[in-house]
Parts: sequence; C-alpha cells; structure tokens
Amino acid sequence: MNVRRLDRTGTGVLRALRAPAPPRPERCAFCGTGLAPGHRHLADTADRALVCSCPPCALLLERPGAGGGRYRALPGRVVADPGQDPDPGLWAELRIPVSTAFVLRDSALGRPVLCYPSPAGATESELDDRAWRRLLAANRLAAALRPDVEALLLHRTRDPAGGERTAGYLVPVDRAYELVGRMRLLWRGFDGGAEARAALDAFFAALAAEAAPPPGAGAAPPHEPDQPEEPGA
Repeated sequence: MNVRRLDRTGTGVLRALRAPAPPRPERCAFCGTGLAPGHRHLADTADRALVCSCPPCALLLERPGAGGGRYRALPGRVVADPGQDPDPGLWAELRIPVSTAFVLRDSALGRPVLCYPSPAGATESELDDRAWRRLLAANRLAAALRPDVEALLLHRTRDPAGGERTAGYLVPVDRAYELVGRMRLLWRGFDGGAEARAALDAFFAALAAEAAPPPGAGAAPPHEPDQPEEPGA
C-alpha cells in the first residue's frame, strides 16, 4: 500500500507551483466552442470590450439587428498615410506621457477616447476637444475611423538629429489592445525598459510593412454614416 506523507515544509507545494500550467484553450463567448489561435473578435459596444467568437457565431451576429446591435465585427484593414502624419506640436496638445497612444470612437459615450499603454494596462486620458478637431482636420485616418471597431494608433519617434515624427495607423481595435498587453507584460522600471522598447519597435516595423495606403488617396475621406457627432458640434 502506498502512503503519502504530509509535507509540512511546503516544498512539494512550491515545486508544483513552479511547474507552468498548460494554457487554457480560448472558447467562443457565445457557444463555448474551442478556438484556434488567430480567431475572430467582436466589439461589445455596450461594455467597450472585445469578445472571442467562432466563425458561425460571428456571422450570425453580423446580421442586421442580431444581438440588438450590441456586437460588431472588427474589420481587417491596416492603413497608413505617411503624407498626412500628425505634426509634432499635436503631441504636446494631447498630453501623452509615453511615445504611443491610440484613439477610438466610443458610440455609447458619443465621443472619442484616448488611451495609452502603461504597466497597469490601457490608461485612459481625457481627449481635449480642440486637439481632436485639429487631428480630424489634418489627418484623414482620424476622419475615417469607424466607431468601436477601429483605433487610430499614434507612435512618436525621434531621429538622430533630434527631430520628431508621429506616425499614424488605422488598425482593428484588438491590435491596439494587443500592443497594450505586450507592453504590460514586458514593462520594467519607469520608462518600460530595453525589452519593452525593442518589442515596441518590432511591432511598429511589422505594422508599417503590413499597412496599405488609404483608399482613394488624394481624395477626401469617405463619409461614415454610423459615426457619432463630434463633441460640441
């Protein structure tokens, strides 16, 4: 007969805690089906959240009126417009303490929201109405931003001569939160540390390689009928 003795030192417990647990498979939030890596997300417009979905449930919820219109599928486009990057002075108006931030249009709040990565995750900052209107006037990616499902991702860099540039990318909102998750995982010290900065550079290099020019470049941005009115309009 095998007898297990009680380990009062806790050594066995510590050994068990050190062994990494296998990752739990992600499941569809609606039907519970197991999901493969790279699965789709839907935007929950009521809670400003992302939910995992299998393809059948995503297709069902994309139908007009399904789910009371609460869930919206994320588009797949990544768009850059280097000729219309925000000017460096805008960054000071936005009052962002780090080199990266993103703007999304929250249809439930009826206004744009500014967020940036931090050790605690996505930190929300009040978006000055004047700065937002200036961004809208100068950058067609901001004007084409689809509510709830896309983010305008802004990244400020400095060249060796000391000049500044702020690049803008229109991305599905889950890509913006993916970056936030990476930074939260890697952040060290006050400024993030070398590993976090390297991951940030790699993320934006891949994004720049993937990005397409805006449709109808050189023309005015298309009207988005489902965008909420701007604050103070």
